[in-house]
Formats: sequence, structure tokens, C-alpha cells
Amino acid sequence: MWRWAATIVTLLFLSGNAAGQVVFEPYKNAVYPFLDEMAAAGHINLNTFAKPYARNFIAVSLDSIQSKRGMLNKRQRDQLDFYLRDYGKELRPGRDWDRRQDLLYRSDSVFSLTVNPILGGSLNYNENGTLVHRRIGGEFFATARKVGMYGSLRDNSVTETIALPQHLTTAEGQNYKTIVSEERNDYNEAMGGVSFQWRWGDISLIKDRYVWGNTVRHSNIFSGKAPSYATLYFRVYPWEWLDFQYMHGWLVSEQLDSARSYLTPVGTRQVMTNKNLAANFATVKTNWNVHFTIGNSIVYSDDGFQPAYFIPFMFFKSVDHTYSGTGSNELGQNAQLYFDVSVRSLRNTHFFLSVYMDELNIGNMWNSTTQTNIWSIKAGATWYNALPNVHLRAEYTRTAPWTYRHQVASTTFASNNYNMGHYLGENADEMYASLTWKPWRTLSAKAGLWMARKGNEHIYEIVQGNGNVSGLPFMEDVVWEQSGLRLDLEWEPYNGAVLFMSSSWQNSKGVEAYTPDYLSGNIVNIEAGFRIGW
Repeated sequence: MWRWAATIVTLLFLSGNAAGQVVFEPYKNAVYPFLDEMAAAGHINLNTFAKPYARNFIAVSLDSIQSKRGMLNKRQRDQLDFYLRDYGKELRPGRDWDRRQDLLYRSDSVFSLTVNPILGGSLNYNENGTLVHRRIGGEFFATARKVGMYGSLRDNSVTETIALPQHLTTAEGQNYKTIVSEERNDYNEAMGGVSFQWRWGDISLIKDRYVWGNTVRHSNIFSGKAPSYATLYFRVYPWEWLDFQYMHGWLVSEQLDSARSYLTPVGTRQVMTNKNLAANFATVKTNWNVHFTIGNSIVYSDDGFQPAYFIPFMFFKSVDHTYSGTGSNELGQNAQLYFDVSVRSLRNTHFFLSVYMDELNIGNMWNSTTQTNIWSIKAGATWYNALPNVHLRAEYTRTAPWTYRHQVASTTFASNNYNMGHYLGENADEMYASLTWKPWRTLSAKAGLWMARKGNEHIYEIVQGNGNVSGLPFMEDVVWEQSGLRLDLEWEPYNGAVLFMSSSWQNSKGVEAYTPDYLSGNIVNIEAGFRIGW
């Protein structure tokens, strides 16, 4: 047996060439909006439905843009050169070229290794007090032939919590540990993975945050809101016009399994029920710069790993009908369906529509008393360089009652009690618009305006033998609303090193639990800080 294992390992590390490795890049990196801009200009053909991207994919995209350098303005050329100093490491071996500075970088024709620190701090001030945030950690990524590896650890401390599961903020969810004696809240997150790539696909075992769905502000499919979780990730791209991706994830239910919990000499060992996710999508790219995406997912629990959900190309709701029956929602799992259309047919523009569906019944769709349209819809557009180096964006999100939820707590569309979809959750809407000015390379100024509302959360009951999810009115009562304006200034003088400051006004009304104490009321907030790495 060990001889077979040794043979497999040898093939993994000695086959192929040095350019074929998958190492995923944090989806908040500033290279992402630059690639979006280049796609809208027609310089690259980019599927923006799923993030994060792999570093070698980013590198190849930048190299393709380089071949059209004469079509770029000065800021775009400078920005391209800036990013190539980092991602050019995926294109060439060795260290003897104009590249970014790393804490540790080693590279040859077979193996490469990069190690960098993660540091950061910020100071926020408003009438509710002062919030101090510090961050320290490190990250690495390495490649060996067709194998990619990466890992990071971020240890954080904040004096105020602004992203608990009940908070309606776009901030990423965290597992906070409150230290009362020191008046601080700590959290940390480890992410990373290992991958193997061949000519037309790759497979990875990773723990990361995932964003599915085109968006300007916050996706309504997979948003990256929930803390990172482990997935088996499989991607296929046999032709330029087709992109298929699948993941099987191990979620965190936070639901006690009383049957498996047991007494110990000093207390009770609490065991949580298992919770898993299977999801896939296929994107078809047309010759008119229009991309059509269709996908489906299922959150399932209780029976361990269901082999059928490891089949990447499966329609999961039908599998659920086979294994759980169709007699009651109490028996089944929680399946979802989604569509996305991305249009870049007009130069320097991007229009998109994303639809997430928990339930759709064509027969009663237009009957207000019997309809069961449980879905979220998001539409938006970006006009790049509407004026030189000025981008205009707008989007609208509307989410029906009962979306993302399920009467069985262990199958809700959530992990660590954080909704994996839109940050407002069910029965809510939001309008958002922004103007971004990029006067020079990696210097940007952005003004964003939003108005968000949320209605009552639906209370599930059995009425005359059926669940009361028919004819649910949208936002019959507004229980929380928020208006805001935010000005951001950001500068990345060196690759990975960012200085930032912001000033924001926001007014929150309604259910107090939805707004972090530090951001409650009618406030003006000022923030300044720096970060090295994400």
C-alpha cells in the first residue's frame, strides 16, 4: 500500500510544469476590482460569479492585459505594473526581476515559497465611544509542479463587537471570545488549503470564505459573511466558454445533539449535530460578453456524509426526494436554486442579475394569497470610466420572507449561526450607489450611499397540517431601517501594505438588536488605520 502512496505523491510533484498551481487569493484584494474594470473594457473574458480566484489565474489575466497595454490609460498601466510585481511570480521562476518585497521568497523551476506577515490596526471614533482594532498573524503560499499550498492565521482583538450573528452589517462574521476583565473581544481565523491542477481542471481541500453571485456591495447567494469553513472544491474549465465548479462543505451547526452529548467527571461534553453543504454551478460564456450561470445547493444534516451529494453534477433537490421522501419538510433537507446573468456587451459597463430561490411554484406565482415565492433578487450595474478614472455603481436587493431559513434549525442556510446569503437576511431590501475615483495607480476615493429596510421575521407554524409559508406579504411592517453615507480613502503604496481612512454617517431605527451598540443611533464615525496583508 505504501508503494502506491509513494507513487501517487511522486506523480503529483514531478508531473507537469511550474505554471500549473492553484493558490487562492483573498477575495477582498484590490486586484479584483481592477480585473472587473478590465473585463468591462473587453480586455479579458472574466467570469465574476465565483470568488476567490487562484493566483495563477490572476497572473495569466494580467499577462493578457499586458498584451493590450496600448489601449490602457496611464493610471491603468501603472496599476497593471503594480500588480505584476506580485502576481508575476506565478509566471516566472527565480528572484532576479522587479518584484514586490516579501518577508521570505524562494523560487526555482520546481518549487516556490512566499511568506509574509499580517499586521494591522485601526482607530474608530463616534459619539458612542472609541473602537480599537488590532490584528497580527502571518501567511504563506507555496507551489511544487502541479501542487499548490497556502495558509494564514489572523489573530484579532477589538474593543467593541460589530459583527455578531444578529447584527445587520456587511462586516464579516467572527467567532468572538469576550474577555470582560480587559474590555476586549478576541477572535482568530485560520484559512488555507492544498490543491492539485491539471490542464482542464483542479481539485482542492481548502478552508476559506466564498462569494458566489455577481455583486457590487454584498452577494445574495454566498456572501462570505459566515466564518470560513472547509470544503472539497472541484473546478472544471475544458473550454473557454464553460466554467463548472462544485464544493462540498463542512458547516458549523451550533445545534446541540443531545443524544450524542454525554456526562464527564467534571460536567457535560456537548456534541453538536453535523451540518453539511453541497453546491455547484455552471457558467456558459457567449460571444456577446453575456454570461449565464445556473446552480443549486443543499444544506443537509443528521445522516453524516451522503455519498450522492459528492457527485459534482447532481441536482440535489431530486436526491433529497429520493432519500428523504416528499411527504413532509420535517423529513427532508434544505435545497436552493440560483441563476445569474452578467452582461458586458457595452464597453466599460457591467450589468448583472442574481436570483437565489428557496422555493418557487410557477402555478401560484401570481396569486398573492397562495404564492410561495421564497427568493432573493439582486440587480446592479457599474459604469467604468464614466468620466476619466471615475466609476459609477448601483444595485438593488430584495429578499422575500422566510428566505435562507428552514423549520429544521440544523439545515438553515447558515454556518456558525451566520447567514451565508445577504447580510440583511429575510424580508428586507436595500438600495446602494457609489462613486469611485482612482486618480493614481492604487489611490482611490469612494463615496457610497445606502438605504436598507427589514420587516418582521416570519414565525413558522403548522396550520391545518401545512406550514404557513403561502402568501407571505413582503415587508408588511418595517421593524428596522438604516440610511448611510460613507467616504473612503485608500492607498496601497507597496504591494500588500495599505493606508486607509473613512468618514461615515448612518442613522439606524427600529429593533435595537440588529444594530451593534457601537453603531447605534444617528452617528458620525471616523476611522483611520493600516494593514499589511489581508
